[in-house]
Amino acid sequence: MQERFHFTTDQAKIQKQYAAIFFFVSAQLSQIQFYLQRRNRHLVKQEDAVIIAIHLLGKLLGFSSERAWHRFVTGNLFTDGHFLERSRYNRRCRALRFAIKWIRHELAKRGQHHAYAVVDSMPLELCHTARMYRVKRFQGIADIGLCASKKQWYYGFKLHLQVTNQGLPMGYVVTEASCHDRTAAETVMTQIPHLYNLGDKGFISSELQKKLYEEY
Repeated sequence: MQERFHFTTDQAKIQKQYAAIFFFVSAQLSQIQFYLQRRNRHLVKQEDAVIIAIHLLGKLLGFSSERAWHRFVTGNLFTDGHFLERSRYNRRCRALRFAIKWIRHELAKRGQHHAYAVVDSMPLELCHTARMYRVKRFQGIADIGLCASKKQWYYGFKLHLQVTNQGLPMGYVVTEASCHDRTAAETVMTQIPHLYNLGDKGFISSELQKKLYEEY
């Protein structure tokens, strides 16, 4: 599906999204330039702000394949061929991981101005149900838990996530599968607090509600 995204996406809309992210990244990057000092910086083909903006756009669009995302970028944003080859682009992203993490956090703070946030969880299944009692991978970290929506037991982890009504992630935590939503709720909801949070009955707790109200 992602391989064909190049042919079905509104190119003008994507370029507008990229421009907005690039403007934000450029403004934020000036605050941490001191920590990005390295050799031969004047020789880079693309400036740091371009690499970071491209990386963030790929995450916001939901790309998980590096190959598919690079094809998308060269086909929709840098059609003149003036973009890094895939291996060099990936190396630059790894070299800029501190800056990317910091800017993603600053970007997430903008979610505090959105109308509300939604908190939910999803299973991260590591093996087929038939193998969950004899699997050895991640023993001591992962365990067996119940997926309430499917009414099915599974082995693995659980992702707890807070997202604004406009789709901007604000906080997350990965726990063992057996972890109850209420247990992880405070960790997720206090990374970047929002005044209005919506969640299902798994998050209902008068004690948690009172604590969040008083502290945040």
